[in-house]
Amino acid sequence: MKIVAGLGSIDEYIKFAEAGADELFCGYVPYSWSQKYGTVLPLNRREVLCYNVQLGAFSELEILSGMMKKYEKPVHLTFNSLYYIPEQYPEIAGIISQCMKIGFHSYIIADPALMVYLRENGINCEIHLSGECGEINSQMVASLAKMRLKRVIFHRKNTFEDMKAVVDKCGKKDGTEGIPEFEAFVLNEMCQFTGAFCNSLHCDEMGYLCKVPYQIGTLKTGNAGSEIFNQEINGGHLLPDGFVPDDFHSLHDFSYDSAGYLCGETGCGLCALYQLKQAGITHLKLVGRGNYTDYMEKDIRNLRMALNILKESADEMEFRRKLKLQIFPSGCSRNCYYR
Repeated sequence: MKIVAGLGSIDEYIKFAEAGADELFCGYVPYSWSQKYGTVLPLNRREVLCYNVQLGAFSELEILSGMMKKYEKPVHLTFNSLYYIPEQYPEIAGIISQCMKIGFHSYIIADPALMVYLRENGINCEIHLSGECGEINSQMVASLAKMRLKRVIFHRKNTFEDMKAVVDKCGKKDGTEGIPEFEAFVLNEMCQFTGAFCNSLHCDEMGYLCKVPYQIGTLKTGNAGSEIFNQEINGGHLLPDGFVPDDFHSLHDFSYDSAGYLCGETGCGLCALYQLKQAGITHLKLVGRGNYTDYMEKDIRNLRMALNILKESADEMEFRRKLKLQIFPSGCSRNCYYR
């Protein structure tokens, strides 16, 4: 399985490549697009300018293209919006055609209509079905496979059984047509929402909806008024998955390093690598756009170490035992993708 790491700026490319990433992905939002459409008609659902989440200049892509030629680690560009207005489709096609000329051949796309538009207009880029699309079952994936998908990125809420069923039905077999690659989330940002059903804007002007504290509970009916009974989660504290309070360090007895880093703090699937491999996953998504660069480097190295442990383990029990000893000797965050 290959490591696909999120890139927030071109300065991170060499560091992540040398740390062990096999592939990278990033957003590209031209400033002209931001001027014209603002944040309510986003190109990538990450319309952030105040810190490193997107590339915003074509000159940055040209520099990145030169790095790709030297290090031979491809970069996939993301177009994650669930839909666009009609006038935007030819603009996006123009952006993609321009990027393809300098070496960017693969695109992570969530909008099926954009896939159709690209194919009907003869743009033969590689298409990775975005996890934001929220594939529901193998029939949906098989229908979208007509767009000649190179890869399916599963959303965060899939079970191993669901992923294996899609791979078995839609995956490329020897001498047959099918989708050759399948990707699953493995580290960071275990959002409580499924991307396809998230209505939050990810921009500078307001806080992300997934970062708003909330309570999980059951609704008692039959009384004069409704009452919410709180359910304790995350060690007895009412926190959303992936939400890290300022005093998180004092609430848990985990092993942070001197820089405040803890592997899998905001979402982890390392212990699931054995089952992901059995399900037919070929690529592992390491979320990280906007994350601290040194944290991402450590994440990549830890994931590479976990893959080496997986390669050397005879079965799942041996893999989990070695993983605990070598990566989580003081315990993990328990903020697990695949409970």
